[in-house]
Amino acid sequence: MARKRIQAGMRLPGWAWLALCVLAPLVLLNGAVAFLGETQVPLLSLSFLPEKAQALGAYTQHRAACLLEGHPPLEPLVTEAERRHRLPPGLLQALVQVESEARVHRISPAGAMGPGQLMPGTARMLKVEDPFEPVTALDGSARYLARQLARFDDVRLAVAAYNAGPGAVGSQVPRNGETEFYVAKVLTAYARLRPPPAPAARSAVTARPVPSAPPPSSNRSSARPPAEHARPRPR
Repeated sequence: MARKRIQAGMRLPGWAWLALCVLAPLVLLNGAVAFLGETQVPLLSLSFLPEKAQALGAYTQHRAACLLEGHPPLEPLVTEAERRHRLPPGLLQALVQVESEARVHRISPAGAMGPGQLMPGTARMLKVEDPFEPVTALDGSARYLARQLARFDDVRLAVAAYNAGPGAVGSQVPRNGETEFYVAKVLTAYARLRPPPAPAARSAVTARPVPSAPPPSSNRSSARPPAEHARPRPR
């Protein structure tokens, strides 16, 4: 009799089983993004589910290749990407610091991937096959940032477009509760990381000193003799 009561007490209604079937994949997806992507995601978050699933797929394909080889230091790769795409020195490095804290395998709560935090759609547009591979990922981020800089001709607006998309940026940084703070962080890091301005070049033509008047000649032969006093005549 007691056994039947225990079994009856463990039965779940149909709606509870349905809820578990729906919530289990959601919790697993968000948990995997939080653990593997080194980020914080609410386990019951319903936002950006397709993007997070695509990011996990790209991460799985990449991780199998890099477990043994590892990755080179990011700073020289960032510097080379800035030079290749004619970005202001230090700007891409500042952006990477804010986006991912220079973590190659980071996945954001929105599904953005890699050091430059490329969204899956942006990575496809830029033809970046592996957003977690530093060389190709940084090259894609540099190309995308260079496009925004060429379009807006303003560092603040270009950084805002990188975050919010160029369609959301007009003549000023959009105030959506995120982008304005993002731009401030990137510009603060950029002011710290960019090289100091070169000192002003000195003029090639130097002023010549004005020649001083020659000192008076000490040669007495060329000097006029002083006048003699007239002597009185003898009477």
